[in-house]
Amino acid sequence: MRPIKDDLTVTKHTTLTITAVCLFLIAVTLAVYYQTGNHTFFILDANDHVTENGYVEGGVTAENIVWAFTSVAAFNWHPVTWLSHMTVAELYGMEPRAHHLTNVIIHTVSSVFLLLLFLRLTGMLWQSLFVAALFALHPLHVESVVWVAERKDVLSALFCFLTLYSYTEYVAKNLKPTLYIITLFFFILGLMSKSMLVTLPIIMLLIDYWPLGRYRHEERERYPLQSFRQGLLLVKEKIPFFACSLATGIITLYAQHKGGATKSFDLVPFTLRIENALTAYLKYIFKILWPLDLGVLYPIPSSFPFWQVISSLIFLLSASAAVLYFGHRFPYLAVGWFWFIITLLPVIGIIQVGSQAMADRYTYIPAVGLFIVAAWGGADLARVLRCQKRVVALIAGVIIAGSAALTWRQIGYWQDSISILRHTLQVTSNNYLVHDLLGLTYAKKGDLDSALEEYRKAVLINSGDATVRSNLGIVFSAKGDLDSAIREFQAALRIKPNDARIHILLGDALTEKEDLDAAIQEYREALRISPHNSDAEGNLRIALAKKSSHGGDGR
Repeated sequence: MRPIKDDLTVTKHTTLTITAVCLFLIAVTLAVYYQTGNHTFFILDANDHVTENGYVEGGVTAENIVWAFTSVAAFNWHPVTWLSHMTVAELYGMEPRAHHLTNVIIHTVSSVFLLLLFLRLTGMLWQSLFVAALFALHPLHVESVVWVAERKDVLSALFCFLTLYSYTEYVAKNLKPTLYIITLFFFILGLMSKSMLVTLPIIMLLIDYWPLGRYRHEERERYPLQSFRQGLLLVKEKIPFFACSLATGIITLYAQHKGGATKSFDLVPFTLRIENALTAYLKYIFKILWPLDLGVLYPIPSSFPFWQVISSLIFLLSASAAVLYFGHRFPYLAVGWFWFIITLLPVIGIIQVGSQAMADRYTYIPAVGLFIVAAWGGADLARVLRCQKRVVALIAGVIIAGSAALTWRQIGYWQDSISILRHTLQVTSNNYLVHDLLGLTYAKKGDLDSALEEYRKAVLINSGDATVRSNLGIVFSAKGDLDSAIREFQAALRIKPNDARIHILLGDALTEKEDLDAAIQEYREALRISPHNSDAEGNLRIALAKKSSHGGDGR
């Protein structure tokens, strides 16, 4: 496998060596992740995502394929991800083992393609292996691999690396149109796996700078106008990719808005979003460097310390200025740093989706940027310090082995929903989101007392969350405490008065308590908010029939 540019300093490796390295990477990754096959589904795999989705469970049929391409269920448009879930269900049913191991296999293949990508770009096998091994074995990536509903992460990464690899071939082979079409095809598949890839055209421009060398510093100095025109041509070359990104972004915003996932500025003010974004970047960097105390959900706080926001801003600006200043001598610094910054932008929280401040899975592709800086920067530092190659290899081996050990441990926490949620409570504080999920998990298992305890803890932390209050009401209702259930549903409606589901739940509790007039009023309000809601219509008919049988006029 030859590098793109003959003038790059490279070490040639035989096909046998490359094959052996790839097999080693595959073996280690599978060995670390194989335990995932014994895990159950996570609680958030249910509902629209996988385990309670009739289209997924129905497998690959014409109707289900049409649904995959037209649905915005689970707040996203990702037909390729839906089709992958359906295919596994078609072949293996809904046993969790096959679904988990499919994620593992895709993750492993992606790691190999990442290795081959940077080997093709630079010809440097050991730096490429270091990047790929960290991608394969970093603890922050566990969430993306072992959580079945995050199939979109592993699929989008696979198509991301395939896109960049085919783009590299397109450049290497004199801009062959066929390879351009293949590159665009892989990119579209990636967007249809997860819309987070909308920034990939910018990454293509970054690798134009390094390692492809299509936009050279010397030309900027000697021929600035010609260099500017060359830059415009490179951007023009990516216009179809940017157009696909724009279309996908619009569809995704529509899907998230329709599903109610996006938070209004009343709930999460713009200033809080900016503060969260600035501090999240620094926290992500810290977690990549020191991947301990990892949890499944990190709730966004009501405020951030001023010093934390300012120090994060200063660090980000200083680091960006530094990599630009040294970019001529060490171009991988700018490419790696801005790979990290740019690919995180869609999920950094400016457009707030959900109630989390950040998520480990969001680093799945962005972390590669910092791995690039570590691999090539470490090699240059070793040359400056005149370290022996065996010492450098030993340090790299220790880092990878340490990551693998931490990843193995982190995977163990994901054996079932209760285990990972309990672990998350140990490593976070005031996490009402996890208490709520634990309550839901216990409720599904029929342990209503434990569910009630978790929901009460969630309410104590955040009494202003309508979902938590309504969940608490559901458990009270299941235990027969209708007065408490009605109180919680009413509290939830004071927070979120236009939630048809909560109106229906309150109507059900009132019906069971024989307060039929109030129940009918709630069902009618639900129908006003959500016309043709089948649950509201059916329950309203039942309540009217009961009232009629009790001597009411039934109107």
